[in-house]
Amino acid sequence: MPSEQPRKRLLAIIGGGAAGFFAAITAARQDPSAQVVILDKSSRVLAKVRISGGGRCNVTHACFDPALLTGFYPRGGKELRQVFSRFQPRDTVSWFEREGVRLKTEDDGCMFPDTDQSETIVRCLEEAAQHAGVVVRKQSAVLAINPDPNGGMVLQLADGSLRADKVLVASGGMPSASGFAWLKDVGHAIQDPVPSLFTFNLPQDPLTGLPGLVVDPAEVKLIGTKFKETGPVLVTHWGLSGPAILRLSARAARELAAVHYRQEILINWLPGQNEQQLREIFSANRHQFGTRMLRSHTFEGLPKRMWEYLLVCCEIPEQATWSELKSTEIQRLCDKLLRDRHLLNGKTTFKDEFVTCGGVKLKEVDFRTMESRLVPGLYFAGEVLDIDGLTGGFNFQAAWSTGFIAGKSMAESSSALH
Repeated sequence: MPSEQPRKRLLAIIGGGAAGFFAAITAARQDPSAQVVILDKSSRVLAKVRISGGGRCNVTHACFDPALLTGFYPRGGKELRQVFSRFQPRDTVSWFEREGVRLKTEDDGCMFPDTDQSETIVRCLEEAAQHAGVVVRKQSAVLAINPDPNGGMVLQLADGSLRADKVLVASGGMPSASGFAWLKDVGHAIQDPVPSLFTFNLPQDPLTGLPGLVVDPAEVKLIGTKFKETGPVLVTHWGLSGPAILRLSARAARELAAVHYRQEILINWLPGQNEQQLREIFSANRHQFGTRMLRSHTFEGLPKRMWEYLLVCCEIPEQATWSELKSTEIQRLCDKLLRDRHLLNGKTTFKDEFVTCGGVKLKEVDFRTMESRLVPGLYFAGEVLDIDGLTGGFNFQAAWSTGFIAGKSMAESSSALH
C-alpha cells in the first residue's frame, strides 16, 4: 500500500490587514510546505491600507535608528525596541523595493509609494500573498479559539470550524473591550481600548472663527498634567487639529478618556519667546511704529489673522496705534500670546484613521517571537496589541515589524515539527 501523505501543517492568520498579510507572506515564504490561510470577517481586506494617508498610504517613516524610533510610540515603545532591531523601516523599504514598489520620503519623514496611490501597496501585498500560496477567506469571522487536545487549535467560525497548527491574531484594534471577549476566553488580559489620534473639539469657542489658520510652531499643554506638545496647530471650524494636537491626543489618550474629553488646555502661540522678550518687542515696536495701527504689524511666526483675533480678545480698539498701547493692554496681550486658555470638550476622529490604544497586554507576549506566553502556538501582531504610534507611518511600521517576526516564528516552529 502507498504510504499516506503527511497532512500539510495549517497556519491560520486571523485578520486581513497590514500585519496579517505581512505575516502570512513571511510564513508562506519561510515554510512553503505549510498551508497559510488568512481569515477576515469583512468582504474587503486591507481596508485601512486603502484609506491611509488620504488614499496615498503612509507606509512607514524615515527613522532608521531603532532607539529613536521607539520614541514615537506612546505605548509599546520599550517592547518594540527588540522588534525594530530585527525589522525596521529600512527593512520595510527594502522589502517593498524587492516587490517592485519604490517608496519616497517627504519633508516631514513620511514615506509613501512613488505612485501616491494606496492601491499600489494593496496590489503588492495581495499579489505577494497569492504567489506564496496564501489562501484568503473573506467573510470568515472567528468566534472562538479552542485548544485541541491533540495539539494545535480549533477555530470556531460562523459556518463551521477549522483546525490549525498555529494561529496568529492580527485582527486590529477594537473600539470597546467587548470586541476582545474571544481573546479573554483564551485567558489573555485586555487593556481596555480608548481612542488615540483625534482632534480637539472647542464648542462655542471664538477661536473656531478662524478655520484653516495654521500657527507653526505653537505649544499646547494640558493644564494640570505633564503633557505638552510643540508643532504646527491647525484651527478648524470645530476646534484644533494638526501634528501637535494629534501627538498630544496620542500621548494623553488614557488621561483624556478618564476625564471624558473635558480638559482645560493652555496654548503658547509664540513658544520661541518668553514674557521678558515679548515685553522688549512691545517696547521697541511702540517707538518704531508709533502712529501705525497695532493690527498692521504682527510677530514673526504669528499669522496676521491670529494677531487680529488676539487684539479683539484683549478688547483693544480696532484703530489703536502702537504708541497708544497701555501697560495693562500689554499684559493682556502677553497672557493671550503665551497662556491662551481654552476648554477642550469632546473629540473628533482624525480623518478616517481610527487608531486605538489598548488590546492584549504586552507582558503576556514574548516579543522575540510574538508568541503568547500563556497559550503555546498562539501569536499576536499589529494593533490587537496594546501598542500605538503617532501619526506619520508609525502604526504601519509596527504592523510590518510584528507581522514579520510573528510570521517567521510561526513558520520556523511549524517546520521544526515536521
